[in-house]
Amino acid sequence: MNAPPSVSPPVGGAGGADSHYRVGADIGGTFTDVVLVAPNGAFATRKVLSTVDDYSRGILDALADLLAALDVPAAAVAEIVHGTTVATNAILEGKGAPTALLTTRGFRDVLELRRLRTPHLYDRFYEPPRPIVERRLRLEVGERLDAAGEIVEPLDAGSVHVALDRIAGDGAEAVAICLLHSYRNPAHERRVGELVRARLPHVYLSLSVDVLPEIREYERTSTTVINAYVGPVVKSYLDSLAHRLGTAGIPADLLIMQSNGGIMSAAAAARTPAQIVESGPAAGVIAAHELGQQAGLPNLISFDMGGTTAKASIIEDGRLARTTEYEVGAGISLSSRLVKGGGHALKLPVLDIAEVGAGGGSIVWIDRGGALKVGPRSAGAMPGPVCHDTGGTEPTITDANVVLGYVNPRGLAGGAVRLRPELAEAALCEAVARPLGLDLAEAAFGVHTVANVTMIRAIKAVSTYRGRDPRDFTLLAFGGSGPIHAVGIARELGMQRVVVPPAPGLFSAGGLLAARQERHEVQTLFGRTEAIDLATVNATFCRLEEHARRELNAGSTQGAELTCRRSADLRYVGQGYELTVAAPAGTIDATAMADLIEAFGVEHERTYGHRATDAPVELVNLRVTARYEQDRARPLAPMEDRHRPARDLRHAYFGAAHGYLETPVIARFDLDHRPQPGPAIVEEYDATTVIPPGCRMHLDESNNVVIAV
Repeated sequence: MNAPPSVSPPVGGAGGADSHYRVGADIGGTFTDVVLVAPNGAFATRKVLSTVDDYSRGILDALADLLAALDVPAAAVAEIVHGTTVATNAILEGKGAPTALLTTRGFRDVLELRRLRTPHLYDRFYEPPRPIVERRLRLEVGERLDAAGEIVEPLDAGSVHVALDRIAGDGAEAVAICLLHSYRNPAHERRVGELVRARLPHVYLSLSVDVLPEIREYERTSTTVINAYVGPVVKSYLDSLAHRLGTAGIPADLLIMQSNGGIMSAAAAARTPAQIVESGPAAGVIAAHELGQQAGLPNLISFDMGGTTAKASIIEDGRLARTTEYEVGAGISLSSRLVKGGGHALKLPVLDIAEVGAGGGSIVWIDRGGALKVGPRSAGAMPGPVCHDTGGTEPTITDANVVLGYVNPRGLAGGAVRLRPELAEAALCEAVARPLGLDLAEAAFGVHTVANVTMIRAIKAVSTYRGRDPRDFTLLAFGGSGPIHAVGIARELGMQRVVVPPAPGLFSAGGLLAARQERHEVQTLFGRTEAIDLATVNATFCRLEEHARRELNAGSTQGAELTCRRSADLRYVGQGYELTVAAPAGTIDATAMADLIEAFGVEHERTYGHRATDAPVELVNLRVTARYEQDRARPLAPMEDRHRPARDLRHAYFGAAHGYLETPVIARFDLDHRPQPGPAIVEEYDATTVIPPGCRMHLDESNNVVIAV
């Protein structure tokens, strides 16, 4: 099921011993995408089915085929940037390492108590996800600090050894340590860590003071436990990938996409794997931000629909949206101060991405009330959609799109993935059309429409639920299935423009290569802004910057400029949650603090629609982001798509108002810069774009397909 590489002309100096090529490798639930970029920015791509038994095998197979096809020696690959769902899958599938938790006596059940929040207000039968650590392995130790970090009860080393006896006898592979108020004084937590290391040197150890030195016991405990739970899985995967690369003679530096949109060394990712839980979705948002900068589109909503999920994020005034209010393991993974309790808290900086279980491989079903549903279950790469003829028997969104005439009935990825549309028709008829009393076209269009409604939830989660009007933004659609559904979604939301980038199905893999190495640091420093010691504020900022620089320099051999950006979390006294605003560089004096308070007021009004004029403000956390500002060769040359369909006509169904229409099937580069009316289907190696009747399309200067809705 491998496709021939799609190559831009020419791949500058292929085979030169002094050439340094870069690779972006993005693993999805259905496909693995690999982009190889030459020093001059020309690129080649490869799309293969994901190898679910060992995801690293798919990367190496695709890369080996690319290198052979282009006559590029393995030694010429200098860097591989990887976006992976390994950590996410370990949480969603409950396949992390057996984990124990050591905590202060009396706080054993923090993971169970959570925040007493539910995502469905009136659902009396709602059950929260089971804690990652079973109660028998949530163990207490004798010690106590107060909120100022002063010792109330000294550490009882004997209680630690009793807990370690239990862990040793139970065979836990990972240990998380989270002691009360350790963010103010890490001494007890560090000492417990030393005792664990001496007694159980083989376990994966995770300390909250290293993962999240921040207030809020549940969030800090949950994040530390997640780090421990996925640690052995991520380390094993990265070791396997590094071994395969070495065996293949590829000496490349291996970098991993973080959830916050930066990249980090594989060694750093193995130490703090909680930083890469949303690694895969982040790459597409970074690519969207880069495109917006180049195309003069500062206000974008990115819409990434792959084989398993659909993701959305907002880019406003050219700025990425980041948050620390995130939950993983829910039916919709999102950041929200209002909707909580559906997953496990992960309070680390992440790009503000909402994700729903609706992708091309999402399974179509009818609930007990007779309502049509799509997802969250997915057919994935195996057994795959019914039309793939690889064992799938339940119809999917892709099967519906094949029946509607949107997807080439002969195959995907340049014909490498052969399709059997008659199997899709039979499955959809049996599972949907007959039970609902619809003809086949109506049933397929119903599936398409329900999928759109499901994915609109993700877009609203990052726009409407944040006080932003989606009509003020351009919808940027990518992923293998995103451009099929984008215009229908935009119409429902009142959005007037959709943009589809070149190589939309491999867009996220290209985004990996646009990311910079970053390090995020946080430290709680709590107090009213009018009374807080400014010398402590300045000293804390300097310490965070020094640590961030040291960590980045330890994992990098580059001489690029390293910059640090400061920010702070503030709230009104009495509020339960804070907002993050940029803080000025240099010394924080009374004037700078006043400016920080004003920036908080502006952000509060923008987010919530109001601000207080006389309420006191509290400082909660200080943050630093260190980043390399190196000029990274990115996939700049327009792709010359070898999958260029001859101009053709295909019967495509556009709902009851239009029925079946003879629809032109064209290649991207058959478009010009003058607007042309729909309907049309733009078919490419890696994706398909559907332009319904009533829309107009053209190609802009960067070869993006621009659709006026």
